[in-house]
Amino acid sequence: MTMNPSTLGTDVPQVTARAKVLGRAQYAGDLKVAGMLHAKVLRSPYPHARIVSVDTAAARALPGVLAVLTGADAPRAMWGVHHKERRILAEGVVRFCGEEVAAVAATSEEIARDALDLIAIEYEELPAILTPEEALDEDAPGIHPGRNNISHEIKFQRGDVDAGMAAADLVYEAHYTTHAQYPGYLEPMGSVAAIDPDGRLEVWTSTHSASLARVRLAAALELPISRVRVHQATTGGGFGGKMVEDANNLIAGLLAVKTGRPVRLVNNRLEDFLAAPSSVPEQITLKLGMTRDGLIVAKEVRIIADCGAYSGLAAEVMHVSAMRSDNMHRNANVRSHATLVYTHTPVHGAFRGFGGTQMQFALNSHIHSMAEKLGLDPVDIHKRNAIGAGETSIHGWEIGSTGLKECIDQCTSAIGWEAKRTRAKDTGAKRRGVGMACAMHVSGNRTIGNWDGSTVVVKINEDGRVYIHSGEADVGQGAMTMLSQVVAHELTIPLSHTYVVPPDTDTSPSAIGALASRITIAAGNAAIVAARSARDKLLALAASELKAEVDQLELAEGSVRVKAEPTRQASIAQLARLHIWRHGGEGIQVSGSWDAKTKMHDDQVYGNIAPAYSFAAQAVEVEVDIQTGQVSVLDSFVSDDCGKALNPMAIHGQTNGATVQAIGWTLYEHLQLEGGRITNADFADYTMAMADAVPMLRGGLVESMDPNGPYGAKGASETAILPGAPAIANAVYEAIGVRIRDLPITPEKILAALRQQQEVQHA
Repeated sequence: MTMNPSTLGTDVPQVTARAKVLGRAQYAGDLKVAGMLHAKVLRSPYPHARIVSVDTAAARALPGVLAVLTGADAPRAMWGVHHKERRILAEGVVRFCGEEVAAVAATSEEIARDALDLIAIEYEELPAILTPEEALDEDAPGIHPGRNNISHEIKFQRGDVDAGMAAADLVYEAHYTTHAQYPGYLEPMGSVAAIDPDGRLEVWTSTHSASLARVRLAAALELPISRVRVHQATTGGGFGGKMVEDANNLIAGLLAVKTGRPVRLVNNRLEDFLAAPSSVPEQITLKLGMTRDGLIVAKEVRIIADCGAYSGLAAEVMHVSAMRSDNMHRNANVRSHATLVYTHTPVHGAFRGFGGTQMQFALNSHIHSMAEKLGLDPVDIHKRNAIGAGETSIHGWEIGSTGLKECIDQCTSAIGWEAKRTRAKDTGAKRRGVGMACAMHVSGNRTIGNWDGSTVVVKINEDGRVYIHSGEADVGQGAMTMLSQVVAHELTIPLSHTYVVPPDTDTSPSAIGALASRITIAAGNAAIVAARSARDKLLALAASELKAEVDQLELAEGSVRVKAEPTRQASIAQLARLHIWRHGGEGIQVSGSWDAKTKMHDDQVYGNIAPAYSFAAQAVEVEVDIQTGQVSVLDSFVSDDCGKALNPMAIHGQTNGATVQAIGWTLYEHLQLEGGRITNADFADYTMAMADAVPMLRGGLVESMDPNGPYGAKGASETAILPGAPAIANAVYEAIGVRIRDLPITPEKILAALRQQQEVQHA
């Protein structure tokens, strides 16, 4: 009987779960530091205005107030991703309703809130540009000085699109619009910043990446990077919103620097709605050429995307919308033109699926429409055009593994696709339909810079237990559990004998963090390298102690033993102690690095940018009430190509979360703006998919065994958010014959479309 059968491929509870359910996990907002001040932020009430004057005297005079800062008190450095265009606190002009204008640090949160009311700011309200159409008007003033309102533009062409369209039996063009979705994590953004005894800035924050947070803090606060230390606090969900686009930890850091005291800044929900980047709204015009048997022969895309007042990561999001879905098919003729536009609205940026959701809604809706016109099953079109393993896509993506066809078969079989598609149409008030959609996503992404790797440090303690140091972030998706599984497997120790040290930029290796579904493939591979290096040290020492050759030894059940004589053995604990207590000894602490064998795309956006690519498909059944317009999702099955499921339970949990977010985006969630102001900035008014709106979530895994992944694994579950919206839209069409191309699909839109349908029929 083995002491520790490997947990790889089995259902494993998250190693962080116990601390969370017992209430012991330390989120940023839970931290208390001696002498800690509490911060609040004053935000602009206008989408666009000139700051005429600021009087902080009364606020400064309030007992308990230690600092009142405005833009004049902040460093001159600007911050941002591609464009360094944003101040920590606005100075001179505000560009969106909710922009940070002043910050207060006081001995209590109540005093800080009272101080905000005493800050007197005189604004001169200016005309606001609230839509991309207004921003692109040739007479529109520039939202940012010295430039027009185009933040970023992408243009490319592959093959001969015009010839492809001419050769097609069916050419179809339609327009789609998608809207902004708030990240909706449980934990609002929060940070605690302090000055340590050596005068360095120390920050605990909710983040996707401690390393990236440190770089941004140092740059924005004009500090040497070595004078900044960032800890990733337990993070209660991120979904892209806690990457590098929120000013929370910058403001906390600034207040700590100015006061010399620890400062806690935690958004309430209203503040988080105003501050967090929401998903990027896009207008997509899609034109496809297809042969009569369903082969896609040409594709043309035009996108207008809205980044809000500052560009952040929206350019990267739009880049994904413009080209990622091209790689799912074998089509050789593609033309794309995408334009990112500034408006005087709250910022948009990274969100789970990262631009894939927008384009996959359009593409899958389009394929379904064309299938009907050609008398084909959309399932057959997807399978006919699906790229295969070993192929190189139109943009140079080398597909090492794909289970897309298997995903399609699995989810459609589970939903009863053929029988439900051919059943008699409902004629009553409630009508049912089925729909499906497909998607692909990256697992890693060599676009931030010329590195898409990870480093993991394994330290074996004298009791044989192992510490794992990694800078990669666990934002609830299970990164710490995956690292524990890998190291425990390689060293044949129980999972409970591993501990992943939370990311800390003073002690953790540099890391990119939780983005692009990269941690399993990057950090998982690095953990294998590190664990095997530690194993080699154990074997080398054991060979000396057991008087055997290394190739005669094996690591099993937490010990090194002689293969031919298993009773001749030494435990990992014994070897770890002996490795120190000898002449020239040292503790076993090894570093393992892995970098993807990929390349950055060239100036024509061509190149294999990820070590692996994930695929997914979803089939749903909906019921539409034609009297109320209400759409109910009755059944859903998501198939996720994860390469190899290292922890099936974790993937299912994450996939279910992605499915619910997709249902919310499609049917319920919509940030409403009036005059540039968010009017539903709380959970009472911002409608999300609640339990009664979600069916029993079903799903399956497809294991395509990626050649570059750890044990065949690649990114999982983020792909699962991508097909939800088009699958539901296609099912709605099958139910009532109405095609909604403008998300979200609301009862009002359903009823309006049904009225229009009746008018056409009776004309």
